[in-house]
Amino acid sequence: MVEQTQKSHISLDHEKMHAPPEGFFERSTSKPNLADFATYQKMYDQSIQDPATFFGEQAKQTLDWIRPFDQPRFPADKKDDFKNGDLPAWFVGGQINAAYNCVDRWAAKDPNKVAIIYEGDEPDSGRKITYGELLKDVCKLAQALTKLGVKKGDSVAVYLPMIPEAVVTLLAIVRIGAMHSVVFAGFSSTSLKDRILDADSRIVITADESKRGGKTIETKKIVDDALKDCPDVRNVIVFKRTGNSHVPFSPGRDLWWHDELAKYGNYFPPTPVDSEDPMFLLYTSGSTGKPKGVQHNTAGYLLGALLTTKYTFDVHEDDVLFTAGDIGWITGHTYCVYGPLLNGATSVVFEGTPAYPNFSRYWEIVDKYKVNQFYVAPTALRLLKRAGHKYVEPYDLSSLRVLGSVGEPIAAEVWHWYSENVGRNKAHVVDTYWQTESGSHLLCPLAGVTPTKPGSASLPFFGIEPKILDPTTGEELKGNDVEGVLAIKSAWPSITRGIFGDYNRYIDTYLRPYADHYFSGDGAARDLDGFYWILGRVDDVVNVSGHRLSTAEVEAALIEHDLVGESAVVGYADDLTGQAIAAYVSLKKHKLPADADLEAIKKELILTVRKEIGPFAAPKTVLFVDDLPKTRSGKIMRRILRKVLAGEEDSLGDISTLSNPQAVSQIIDVVKTSRK
Repeated sequence: MVEQTQKSHISLDHEKMHAPPEGFFERSTSKPNLADFATYQKMYDQSIQDPATFFGEQAKQTLDWIRPFDQPRFPADKKDDFKNGDLPAWFVGGQINAAYNCVDRWAAKDPNKVAIIYEGDEPDSGRKITYGELLKDVCKLAQALTKLGVKKGDSVAVYLPMIPEAVVTLLAIVRIGAMHSVVFAGFSSTSLKDRILDADSRIVITADESKRGGKTIETKKIVDDALKDCPDVRNVIVFKRTGNSHVPFSPGRDLWWHDELAKYGNYFPPTPVDSEDPMFLLYTSGSTGKPKGVQHNTAGYLLGALLTTKYTFDVHEDDVLFTAGDIGWITGHTYCVYGPLLNGATSVVFEGTPAYPNFSRYWEIVDKYKVNQFYVAPTALRLLKRAGHKYVEPYDLSSLRVLGSVGEPIAAEVWHWYSENVGRNKAHVVDTYWQTESGSHLLCPLAGVTPTKPGSASLPFFGIEPKILDPTTGEELKGNDVEGVLAIKSAWPSITRGIFGDYNRYIDTYLRPYADHYFSGDGAARDLDGFYWILGRVDDVVNVSGHRLSTAEVEAALIEHDLVGESAVVGYADDLTGQAIAAYVSLKKHKLPADADLEAIKKELILTVRKEIGPFAAPKTVLFVDDLPKTRSGKIMRRILRKVLAGEEDSLGDISTLSNPQAVSQIIDVVKTSRK
């Protein structure tokens, strides 16, 4: 069981219900994917009562199969889901190919239909790629990878910026039945190395350099630094993003993207893969510190990505979806690459940031390409709200029908700003809750159908059976107006099938904390109307700008500094990033010079974390303390550290049982001093 959650201060006012915008469906030229709320309720009930039939029918209707499946779900009965670490198998006996479903079938229908709109870091530096063009490039790279010895089931590491070649890369890898392991291109060489080694990747695909926010990033150099400790990597395919002739290049190992693709023809047949064959790995932070290689399998993931894109955003073939999320995270995988392309829509791939060259960049893109669905993290929205309405007002945003939010709960005032200033009160705001491990949405409104409440993730998607459990006893808290931890009762098609190379860790993390349930790691409440509210992590994971970071991982980086004896990392509320990282650090007094410059040491510690993990993981606050509060068994009491940082010194509880209760008063003094 997990530490008892605090009673939340969030308003669960059941009166604040917002109906979908009037005339929502009339603003689309296509027939609604979901007629009304009653239809959602009927479909949802069927998906819970008979998931085998429900998802079997959906899979037959929406995906193209190389060999039809024999059983939609085995076992069909969901009563034993999660028992003893068991998961059902989906679409048993079926064979499919992800790239075919994303590209070939749409290229055959209309090769001139635009699949990807690329907007570069600099305005007006992009281009459009049709489904026909995408198919050719995917097939060429698939042949190049095959020639380099990549086989079905192998993993290929991907370290690329947000450029069309990133989409081509993912689709080429799955076309030959291999797994992609995408590493966010903001991670350090150390983090990249760890992920290459854990996934046992022998091929890396990267770029010479990257452009972001007007800055040039030495992408290939980071890869080279990582590969110093990766002797099994055979080849590195390098895309020329900037063409800088001074970028390091190792003949024999390194290969230029354009040279490799020029060797091959325009078509290469897709490899049939079994429904439950692995499709990709994506590393996410865990409470133990070591990143987890979350494994998603093919057919279930594809169906989850397709259906949630279709219904959550009401996406049709003639729509343009702009997901402002990097492919290094699950949001980019599911809703920038696979979801839009599985539905035959057009996806915007944006290389830059919302603030470059000014705060109007997103709205300029929406206006220029007549975007219909926009999906972004609250961190960016807070930044843009703070910048002011003057950056939004000049642009024609009338094409927008759906405004999505992802990564963390969206505050009510930001929700209203988003709806009123960006959506002009005509677009439906859908605040979505899901995880890397879920593959696709768990809780979310459905566009044009579900009533919404600012700050609430609303209701479950098809097949998702959420439960609120008592965090101490594990008993289900039935009815409404309850608060506890969020768990899911039965499996859904896109659920992760495990942690790569460590299935026991998968069981310990997700299935063992609460018997017969999948444990989300989040606290949640169900209000008087049955709407769900996410209250934040209940484990040692912090959420910075929608990125989950392990406190243990950051602590391990801090300990790398020669002067650090101990460290404890906690998250705290931040107006811009949602949560920020605070590091409590106890220095080695015997190594500390008498004239030590503590401010300089703070900067060194922040740089250490940036180097070991990446810039986004750097602590915003570093506090030097004499000692950290510990239980008599030696466990650091991060709960106390969080409360002190939040100014809740009066509700620390009984600290007399600590092995060092005197440490708490000194910590309180340090925090108070830091605020002056």
